[in-house]
Amino acid sequence: MSKGGGLLVAGTTSDAGKSVVTAGICRWLVRQGVRVAPFKGQNMSLNSFVTREGAEIGRAQAMQAQAARVEPTALMNPVLLKPGSDRSSQVVLMGKPVGELSARGYHGGRQQALLGTVVECLEELRSTYDAVICEGAGSPAEINLRRNDIVNMGIARAARFPVVVVGDIDRGGVFAQFFGTTALLAPEDQELVAGYLVNKFRGDVTLLEPGLDMLLGLTGRRTFGVLPYAHGLGIDEEDGLRVSLRGAVRESVVAPPVGEDVLRVAVCAVPLMSNFTDVDALAAEPGVVVRFVDRPEELVDADLVVVPGTRGTVKALAWLRERGLADALARRAAEGRPVLGICGGFQVLGEHIDDEVESKAGEVPALGLLPVRVRFAPEKTLARPVGEALGERVEGYEIHHGVADVLGGEPFLDGCRVGAVWGTHWHGSLESDGFRRAFLTDVARAAGRRFVPAPDTSFGALREEQLDRLGDLIEEHADTDALWKLIEQGPPTGLPFIAPGAPS
Repeated sequence: MSKGGGLLVAGTTSDAGKSVVTAGICRWLVRQGVRVAPFKGQNMSLNSFVTREGAEIGRAQAMQAQAARVEPTALMNPVLLKPGSDRSSQVVLMGKPVGELSARGYHGGRQQALLGTVVECLEELRSTYDAVICEGAGSPAEINLRRNDIVNMGIARAARFPVVVVGDIDRGGVFAQFFGTTALLAPEDQELVAGYLVNKFRGDVTLLEPGLDMLLGLTGRRTFGVLPYAHGLGIDEEDGLRVSLRGAVRESVVAPPVGEDVLRVAVCAVPLMSNFTDVDALAAEPGVVVRFVDRPEELVDADLVVVPGTRGTVKALAWLRERGLADALARRAAEGRPVLGICGGFQVLGEHIDDEVESKAGEVPALGLLPVRVRFAPEKTLARPVGEALGERVEGYEIHHGVADVLGGEPFLDGCRVGAVWGTHWHGSLESDGFRRAFLTDVARAAGRRFVPAPDTSFGALREEQLDRLGDLIEEHADTDALWKLIEQGPPTGLPFIAPGAPS
């Protein structure tokens, strides 16, 4: 192919499985020797990643790039929206923040102006790779947003890419979702919808087949596969705003050795929580249980409390105080019980915050658990630092406006440690296996636990196993010959129109 082919993976709803299906297709293709890249024109997420060239993109696209065994770049996610409230988001264009916009301001004109940039990025990827697998956002049938769409049917129509619609059957109503999604599209968009992919099916697939046959009769479009429900994938969440973490548990599937303690980690579910995937590496350790909490009594039996990153540091600080969690954290620190603050969580543990950028709240007293003063700068720090802590090599990434002035304590990465309270801006540091084991050893000692980290847990190897499982799901349960034909040849001809169609 002189120009790479492609496919758009759309969904009937948010969280239908678009991200993992896209990753699975990428992993299946690269195992066949196909040079493939992921792409999402516009992403809304508080979970982001920094590429080697210093660009901020969605973590889902970084994960998909890993599935494709390529280095992630800003081309793969040219527009990233980072919500700061229910009505406004920071707009990150080609990896750099360019301003804050209300939803009305963005969808009212700014979004359409970015279509040219999005298409240019897609075309550059197509000139480099054999195939580009695009991920949509939400649903393509959000007809109130169609006119300015740059991530669903807008990009599919611009590139003439076939569309496969993913539906989560575990939620129920998947046949109505497939039919309704297609019927609400304009005729020109319906021409690109090649068919459907059922996700998270439990049970005997033969019981589903009559419904799939009826769906074909109603829509003239086939189903390209039925993917079974897969437990324990642990793949990065795309959007913290859509996921209710109250009471959520991330737990290792491997038990600790006999005679050793379980280590309990409580993560404060602060507002606008970002990059909560930082704790996935902890949950990968045998015998570590990670729970997201929002009440002070839930910290009592925790061996480690993590205050994670947030897009609203001052708002998170107020929330911790309102909930009584601030006092609980202060008691832990006084008792020498472990607390870890990451990025915004590090900032709230300091003495003082001066913020005229994010919240515009000015000078705000912080929790005073670390000798740190934070000033928010207009420029965002985006970096991929490498360093050493606890005698181990550490890699991480930084995404923050807050500039920390560390006034004391023991050095800890870019932050500090006082007693059993640690703070750093570095996301992803716990994915460094040696450092994670050393850190958990310190935590267990301070918590009085007999817990000993497993000597051979490799977070990178576990992530590769998870991505291979996604590739297996596609290879074993989807019609891969038909999918490759779509990628190579484009949308099928003669697909019927389903009334009523929305105006384009």
